[in-house]
Amino acid sequence: MTLKWSYMDHWRSDSPSGPVDQWNTIGTMDRFLKQVAAVGYQAIDCFDHRYFTIMDMFGSVGNYQEFVQERGLERIVNTFHAANYDPRVYAPHIRETHPTILEDFRVTLDRWSDIALDNIIVMPAALYYDMEPVTEDKIKITGELWNKVGEITKAAGVNLTCHHEFFCGIQSRWELDTFYANTDPEYVNLFVDTAQHCIATVDPVEFYDAYADRVTGFHFKDTRHQDLIGDHRRRPDSELMSETTPKWFHEMGDEGGLVDFEAFIRAVVRNGYDGWLSVEHDKANKLGGNHAESTAIARWYAKNVLEKIAAEEGAR
Repeated sequence: MTLKWSYMDHWRSDSPSGPVDQWNTIGTMDRFLKQVAAVGYQAIDCFDHRYFTIMDMFGSVGNYQEFVQERGLERIVNTFHAANYDPRVYAPHIRETHPTILEDFRVTLDRWSDIALDNIIVMPAALYYDMEPVTEDKIKITGELWNKVGEITKAAGVNLTCHHEFFCGIQSRWELDTFYANTDPEYVNLFVDTAQHCIATVDPVEFYDAYADRVTGFHFKDTRHQDLIGDHRRRPDSELMSETTPKWFHEMGDEGGLVDFEAFIRAVVRNGYDGWLSVEHDKANKLGGNHAESTAIARWYAKNVLEKIAAEEGAR
């Protein structure tokens, strides 16, 4: 089995004026893409909100993808629609906001119609503290919305796939099982984030195995901590206001990591997944970390550990 690796949009590098991301200038984007390609990633993912910067810098999404390809990467695989959930106007568990959300996705798909995306990724629920108490009825209403959104995306040739952050209103195993029992597998898929599920005390390998037929992508990253004291309820930002740890996420290959990537990649092969695997490094620069270093270490681990295990598993 040949594994295909894409790199997600998180990045920071130092400059004379402080940290900058790859979207700062054409030059910073050029260097970012060359670094990602040089260590062996084959494609990239990006956030949907980058659309406006793409238009300013490149004129169209198609032009940006050509820029990506000229630097040795195949294409843009996925976009993450990071919505600003607000119970007053945009909240999947509140039916009155559904027309606004549906229109938002019609607009979003039109913006990205220049290229062939595999997935549009969403966090399918509002922030946990805005949704609780999380009830079966609220989850069913949320499922109703995403079934309708999935019909829209499927008609455009793009998978709708759900990514559950540990601070998402749907994050425990009961909440996840209830959500997927109330969504149509034809329209609503799953995007497994190894670290986010682990933080939420959901075993990512077991969870993936249970829903493998609905999985259309992954974020591969590690964590050293689990949320055992309700950090997912911290306002205004569960990642930044946590009492458990100042840094939730680490790259694959981290010595203190809790995710069993070797078991996970065996499950990927065993379940016959043949799509892209995305590597993600949220806030890798915290506590003296470095995005370029984390990205290179993760690629080393993917090539020298995971790809060998995948080949072994595939030969059985």
